[in-house]
Amino acid sequence: MMSTNWRGYRVAAWVGQALLTIAVIAAVSQGNWQNALALAFFLAASVAFVVMKNRLPTLFDFLFVLAALLNAGGWVWGLFYQQGPYDENIHAFTIFAVTLALTFLAYSSMLTIYRDRKLLYLLTITSFGIAIGALWEITEWTAGIVLSTEVIGSLDDTIIDLIMDSFGSVVAALTSLWALQEWTRPGASVVNSPIDDRT
Repeated sequence: MMSTNWRGYRVAAWVGQALLTIAVIAAVSQGNWQNALALAFFLAASVAFVVMKNRLPTLFDFLFVLAALLNAGGWVWGLFYQQGPYDENIHAFTIFAVTLALTFLAYSSMLTIYRDRKLLYLLTITSFGIAIGALWEITEWTAGIVLSTEVIGSLDDTIIDLIMDSFGSVVAALTSLWALQEWTRPGASVVNSPIDDRT
């Protein structure tokens, strides 16, 4: 079975960052400063996660960069405002990827404590992800006011986004538990484990 710390995931993350960089340059050359700023934000966030290579499984790095790319596509090409489930699916995937990355950073000192408390771990990670989703909705609402543009369509749109965020949080919790079990099982030989020096 492929490890969560396979080097290929990091290579894929670098490729994704190169694509984001090209997209930033393209947006700047077109004079589309709002899109360029949004893309630069996603690029900076993805770089921040990938440079913490000794703290996160490489799979989580790749998933975060992929979420950044998908969000960038939604902003630049207006996919968030098209008919279809793009916005909803990206909400679920983004919260999934962000929750995976942030929980390993936030809870790294307690990961071995959770090893034998699977239900508590799942509830903690799911709650953490739902909280991130709620903060994201507040951010979207604030951006709509500051930028004087329609970011949130309606109350229904917000509720659907929160439902998708919750779904992404549950999947993140299950994936995180799988990674935790891989990294903490007796005799595990996962390179650069964030909990190597805590077990």
